[in-house]
Amino acid sequence: MKVLVFGKTGQVAQALGRYDGVELLGRDGADLANPARCAEVVQRCDADVVINAAAYTAVDKAESEPDLATTINATAPTAMAQAAGARGLGFLHISTDYVFDGQGQKARQEQAATGPLNVYGKSKLAGEQGVMAANGQAMILRTSWVFSAQGQNFVKTMLRLGLARAELGIVSDQIGGPTSAGSIAAALMKMAKAGGAGGVYHFSGAPETGWDGFAREIFRQAKMEVAVQGIPSADYPTPAQRPLYAVLDCSKIKQEFGISAPDWRADLSDVLRELEALK
Repeated sequence: MKVLVFGKTGQVAQALGRYDGVELLGRDGADLANPARCAEVVQRCDADVVINAAAYTAVDKAESEPDLATTINATAPTAMAQAAGARGLGFLHISTDYVFDGQGQKARQEQAATGPLNVYGKSKLAGEQGVMAANGQAMILRTSWVFSAQGQNFVKTMLRLGLARAELGIVSDQIGGPTSAGSIAAALMKMAKAGGAGGVYHFSGAPETGWDGFAREIFRQAKMEVAVQGIPSADYPTPAQRPLYAVLDCSKIKQEFGISAPDWRADLSDVLRELEALK
């Protein structure tokens, strides 16, 4: 099976690049700011499956660049999906828990009502809608709180800050599921090989936690003496509003593909070992 992946430097793209038969396509090959070019690449590729692992992910910056975020997160994936559908190629697209409003305390199933709070979430939801309208056999994987040994992410930020400070105030009222890029890549590859009905699937790490709980586990496993004080989101204002409770119900992907929600704590151990080896 040949897999063409849009994305080269992102966390999930790099994790996908470790699999045989996977070709990573960077911005020089197809810039998502140019949707027509993305469609052309799909039309001419020799892959069996196309995975879009590229996105505009600067959540706060998106508030001031809504048009660019929408082009990259919605218009380009829609063009890819349409081109893949026309050729009968499998198409998988990554989305986010930020399509939800974060109200309540019940894990979201795939069919739950959406209500993004920020430009990034709105652009990703528009991408989901465009992809499914263009290609009913496409599969969309919503995930959350991605981390790995590559790129910029919460784990690496905490390790950096922990070296400089003995105490940190970390948001405690945003609850979600940290998910390693490696586990996301494994899920995508299994889905790509299996094929199956198109639609939306949820995949994120368990158990649920707040950012403060995530930070404490990072420091515990890294054997760093850093005190973590939980603070409300109101004490850490950002340009983009975040959902408070956006835990994803992952029962559908388990039922249809046999893919279980990974224990993010075990994946964190693997990432920390990889970071140590990279020193």
